[in-house]
Amino acid sequence: MIIMRNDDQQKRKRQSLNSEIWKRIHTGMGKKMQRLRLRNMPLRYQLMLLFLLFGIVPSLGLGLLVNWTVERIIERQVEDHTMQLIGKVNEALDTKMENLQNMTYLIGFNPDIGEFWQGRTLADGHAGHAGCVDHTSAVKPEDQRGRAQNSATFRNQTASSVQAQDTLYGMKQFLQGFTTLYPEIAGILIVNENGDYISNEMYARSTRSLTEEDWYQQAAQHAGIFTVLGQPSHRNVTTHVRYKDSEIVSVVRSVTDSETGRVLGVIMIDLKLRAVSQAARDVTLGKTGYLMVTDAEGRSVYMPDMPLIERIPPEWFGAGDSGMFTRQAGGRELLFMFRASEFTGWRTVGVFPAGESTLEVRQIKFYVVCFVFIVCLFGLTASLRLSRSIAQPIFRLMSYMRTAETGDLTVRQWSDRWDEVGLLGRSFNRMLEQIRRLMSLSELRERQKRDAELRSLQEHIKPHFLYNTLDTIHWMARKNGADDVSDMVGALSKLFRLGLSKGDDFIPLRSEMEHISSYMQIQRTRYRDRLRWELIVSEELEELFVLKLILQPVVENAIYHGIKARRGPGTIRVEAKADGDKLLLTVRDDGAGMAAERLRELQNLLEMPLEAMEQQQKQSRANVNSRSYGMLNVQARIRLSFGEEYGIVLESDEGTGTCVTIIHPLLRDMGQLRKPHEKGEDQDDKINDYRDGTT
Repeated sequence: MIIMRNDDQQKRKRQSLNSEIWKRIHTGMGKKMQRLRLRNMPLRYQLMLLFLLFGIVPSLGLGLLVNWTVERIIERQVEDHTMQLIGKVNEALDTKMENLQNMTYLIGFNPDIGEFWQGRTLADGHAGHAGCVDHTSAVKPEDQRGRAQNSATFRNQTASSVQAQDTLYGMKQFLQGFTTLYPEIAGILIVNENGDYISNEMYARSTRSLTEEDWYQQAAQHAGIFTVLGQPSHRNVTTHVRYKDSEIVSVVRSVTDSETGRVLGVIMIDLKLRAVSQAARDVTLGKTGYLMVTDAEGRSVYMPDMPLIERIPPEWFGAGDSGMFTRQAGGRELLFMFRASEFTGWRTVGVFPAGESTLEVRQIKFYVVCFVFIVCLFGLTASLRLSRSIAQPIFRLMSYMRTAETGDLTVRQWSDRWDEVGLLGRSFNRMLEQIRRLMSLSELRERQKRDAELRSLQEHIKPHFLYNTLDTIHWMARKNGADDVSDMVGALSKLFRLGLSKGDDFIPLRSEMEHISSYMQIQRTRYRDRLRWELIVSEELEELFVLKLILQPVVENAIYHGIKARRGPGTIRVEAKADGDKLLLTVRDDGAGMAAERLRELQNLLEMPLEAMEQQQKQSRANVNSRSYGMLNVQARIRLSFGEEYGIVLESDEGTGTCVTIIHPLLRDMGQLRKPHEKGEDQDDKINDYRDGTT
């Protein structure tokens, strides 16, 4: 119990102390705010808190994050850059080795050297028998013993032959061409299975047969495969220049019989080490890093003069073809990056002290921390001055918005500020003015709409008067026995009625066909037996909806430019059929047709119907308008209603006729296309039905 009382007393003391501290803080902040004459206190506190949360606190964490992030970024960049350099060195070395491989193929395919493989030509020498033909060979004739009797006999027989000498000279010139073209080649040696060899630069050290050499045996084991041996050691071959084994790199490839697979000989090429060092010696990693090249067993192929490590144990590389690792060598920590070549098997290794990258990380980290500190300090200083200039105009704008919400759209007087807050206030005033103008314009359009609807209702009276007048003429003509006049007036009345279609933009296909039938009856009154027509529509297509008056302009063109222009009677065939989700309306005539040039002209006009119609109206050319304006009108209405995939396809042959195909969507339900004002036309429908019944 005593312990509990002591805890309660300490808790009360802490609470009283905290309350006193908070009172002092609030008092001090209030005095500071009064001195700065800040009006919008809550907003300023919010701005200050935001700068504290998003400025100072993140800067402290950013310093720790930069220490972790920059180090890894630098390591990744160093690794990527080093791997790119290693990859380029590998590519350069692979290119050189591929050139050497191609040389072995060219040498092996030479016809004269092919004879040498068979032992039927002279050679520079034979390491196991006496007799050296060329003066460049260091083997004395008396040292060449032990050769098979048949080979010695063949050479003795051909040595005196001028042709054999020319053949040998040609082969040596052929080999010399490679060394001249590629100066980095130290020498080329070709040896057949008998131990005979030919070379301009290389010769045998002793009488021991070259076929017993390790390099020959390795090439024979990998029959026909190009093999990189690396730097030679203890071989029975040298050069006139007497290169050291550490100054050259040897490659070999055996030549085999294509039928039996027997090894006929070996081609060996010595490459100067400077060709390898040229690719790697100019690359520096950091301040003291470098690139070196090792073979698959870890032996050094190229190493700079003052390396950080003399030899890299093969087990350090592991089983991978590329990678990175760190090891202690020479009292310092070294970073190794390597990549093996798939062609040569060599490894290009980058070596540099690990501390060089750490130094750059420290420098970058110091700069970043300094920058973050300066930014946070500037942000805190700027917040003191900007909080008041931002908060006060925003609260003023909020009050104006509340006033506008009540319906008062009066433009308010704004300050002379030209910053974003001032521009926002002026934009608010312009918005109020625009809203008032739009409201006035909306009221004006509503009045105009009501006036247009009244005028539309009044205009409906005129078609009814026209229908009644034509019906009166129709019955008067029939009463007086003028049946032809009666039929024509009846067709004209029906043509007008279907053309107006009670204001609808879409009508059933059946009505469109009735409209064409009435139009053809009127035209037949003029052309009589010269005009025949066929209307082919299946019953299931009659209730489909189409744009009204899309067939009449096409049929009119068929009459005036097709049937009228031909001799004798003509036929117009109008057919409708469904093709998937499309309705194909075809108007075909056997009239005069049109020339190919005129057809291309019309097809180009149909590609841009609106522009063509506008251009024709400006030019006012009667011959063009009368022939294409109707189809352009139909094309424009279809594309505006349904898109570019629908419209008119025109085909014509001069002297045969014209076929116009209208591609129209297959519309079975027009509920979605019904306009709101069309519901008010039911009364007009009843008037028309009544008139039709009474007449």
